[in-house]
Amino acid sequence: MSKLKIIFFIFIVFFITIIARLFYLQVIASYSTSKSSYLNYNRITPQRGFIFDRNGKPLVLNQPSFRLFIEPKKIKDKKELIEKLDKVLTIGEATLEAKIDETKEWVAIQSGLTEDQKNKIAKQKISGIGFEDNSQRYYPESSLAAHLLGFVGKNKVGDNIGYSGIEGFYDQDLIGLSGLMRIERDLFGRPILLGNQEKIESENGRNLTLTIDSSVQKIIKAKLIEGIERYKAKEGCVIVADPNTLEILAMNCLPDFDPDKYYQFSQDIFVNQAISSLYEPGSTFKPMIMAAAINEKNLKPDDFFDEEGPISIGEYKVKTWDDKYSGKITMTRILEKSSNVGMVYVGQKLGNDNI
Repeated sequence: MSKLKIIFFIFIVFFITIIARLFYLQVIASYSTSKSSYLNYNRITPQRGFIFDRNGKPLVLNQPSFRLFIEPKKIKDKKELIEKLDKVLTIGEATLEAKIDETKEWVAIQSGLTEDQKNKIAKQKISGIGFEDNSQRYYPESSLAAHLLGFVGKNKVGDNIGYSGIEGFYDQDLIGLSGLMRIERDLFGRPILLGNQEKIESENGRNLTLTIDSSVQKIIKAKLIEGIERYKAKEGCVIVADPNTLEILAMNCLPDFDPDKYYQFSQDIFVNQAISSLYEPGSTFKPMIMAAAINEKNLKPDDFFDEEGPISIGEYKVKTWDDKYSGKITMTRILEKSSNVGMVYVGQKLGNDNI
């Protein structure tokens, strides 16, 4: 075989190889991989909505934070990197080493870094690391309205999501709509400067204004702490409402938690006992029965009742809380001393159907 034929044969093989490769890239692989290798999609995270009290005072804001990531293939000294990062992050060298997956191009290490933490790491000039701008929830009043506001945590895929309270109930309003940046890139994953770029702007979450008055909230929390300490109670709740509109001006339960550090508390404490627990109405129901009896004209506030002693109702015996009896008392006095036997009399006057 002449040299010319050999060169021609090599040229034909080379040409067929190129055609076969182009056919694979443009036809066979186009439905599965071409778009993912040709286009790069980046999500644009919206700003979560703020929460204000009735006077415009902020109860929940966002503050800048940063996510630390590592590009494993750019790491020069893995041991040195881990030691330097742990001095700032203090999450343990073993934890850091486990997070560094050298088979990946990009690995997220930790979110929620403060600007101070970012600067400390950046000053060390460690190769293979970078930062993403982000934001995290900030509660200026700390635990003042913890149960009412709830908190923002993470879901299974690491996205922010509201849990309990206002943050949880209105999560879809607060979270906003994510945007999208689509960029053409070459075979090496680098953006093509003259390629097509498409950007869909994100839409920030809605701000919420509550009926809560933070000044009233502070007062009731102080009084609640005082009451719990005085009576050695395990827990307690206070609700303040506008009697004309029934707008909730303040709501507080203790013990509570710090929404900025929710992960340090048990999940049981996130329950708002004021609206999620059941309680017998007890003596708080007596004014309603008395009001109904007066409204039906079954008795008058200055009518008298003879509080002589316990009253038997079927197999039950009704007594006063201290088993002491005052003799002849008015309907007003029945409420003042929260007389159980007096309320039996009022209930009998009102009648079962009216009750």
